[in-house]
Amino acid sequence: MKIYLIRHGETMGNREKRYIGTTDEPLTKEAQEKLGEKNAPGVEAVFVSPLLRCRQTAEALFLGQPMRILEELAECDFGKFENKNWQELTKDPDYQAWIDSNGTLPFPGGEDSVRFRERCCRGFEKGVAACFQKKVESAAFVAHGGTIMSILERYGVPHQDFYQWHVENAEGYELFVEPTLWTPSRREIHKIAPLKWQGE
Repeated sequence: MKIYLIRHGETMGNREKRYIGTTDEPLTKEAQEKLGEKNAPGVEAVFVSPLLRCRQTAEALFLGQPMRILEELAECDFGKFENKNWQELTKDPDYQAWIDSNGTLPFPGGEDSVRFRERCCRGFEKGVAACFQKKVESAAFVAHGGTIMSILERYGVPHQDFYQWHVENAEGYELFVEPTLWTPSRREIHKIAPLKWQGE
């Protein structure tokens, strides 16, 4: 089964390098126009994060196609850091402690990064299971950078750490999930490549 993991288009918070997690802001006008120019691959199923920026991205790329919302694919709750950028947080001791921990500490007042990654993977597994059940051969998951990095850190082979799977807005990965490598006791994805939009 071929799967496309696609990060949503740019929001104003992304442009200003803010921590945008639970903040439900829309895409910029420019991002919507750029998405409308992309020739998205044909898929049989579309799964999306519940947040507006992902739903707008899926609507632009897969015009008129039904979307299934998976709550587990939502971005992390950044708590105290939400909707702020590093310049605004530079004198915050909680932020410095989080930086010093290499991002391993829970976000103050927000979500623990380990639980966040577990949640994202549960959502992905739910979508994959639905595809196998309905014999779907191609699907798109439109979500967030953190969601995509969580999924690929867990299942990608050879293994790469979370931040090595970073993906820009409106970009993503193309991958294949093979039934023999996707079982209750073994979940691995071996064929992963950067997404190339058709015609680009």
